[in-house]
Amino acid sequence: MSAIHPCEVPLNTMLRSYKDGPGYADCYVTEVQGAITQEFFIEALYTSPLFKVERTILKYLASRPATDAEAKQLAAGKATKFSAWRIEQQSPSELLLADFTGRTRSWLMATPGTGSATAPSTFLYFGSAVVPRTSHGAMNPSMGWPFHALSGFHRLYSRLLLSAASRRVASA
Repeated sequence: MSAIHPCEVPLNTMLRSYKDGPGYADCYVTEVQGAITQEFFIEALYTSPLFKVERTILKYLASRPATDAEAKQLAAGKATKFSAWRIEQQSPSELLLADFTGRTRSWLMATPGTGSATAPSTFLYFGSAVVPRTSHGAMNPSMGWPFHALSGFHRLYSRLLLSAASRRVASA
């Protein structure tokens, strides 16, 4: 299994404007063997057993169900929404999703790794952004106590999701 590492949000990516703006953005990366497409990475992450737990929670708590077939549509660039997210931007190498509240983002990117022509590899990136909550008359936007209370869990969960996706693409 490939190691998951925190990294700087890459320059000139869809997530970078959130890193450079107010709020919070994080990024994790792993390198896997093989030439992995962005489409395959998206499908692997959103159909992983771990993410299916999140999909079940969203189905019952937020009335935002999603299926494997919808994840495949998302991966193929044929969807405008997926469960609790809408597509903010999508390209052949990146996907940026925004939740329906407009405060959080999820981002995925697959790029060629350090492998060779005969033994290619791929960098898989997974990141998130949270935009501060604004309140009327407040001088400084706030991230809110739930953000701070859940930040440790979020970091662990992000690593686990990327690890689950990397295992799925590596075993294909």
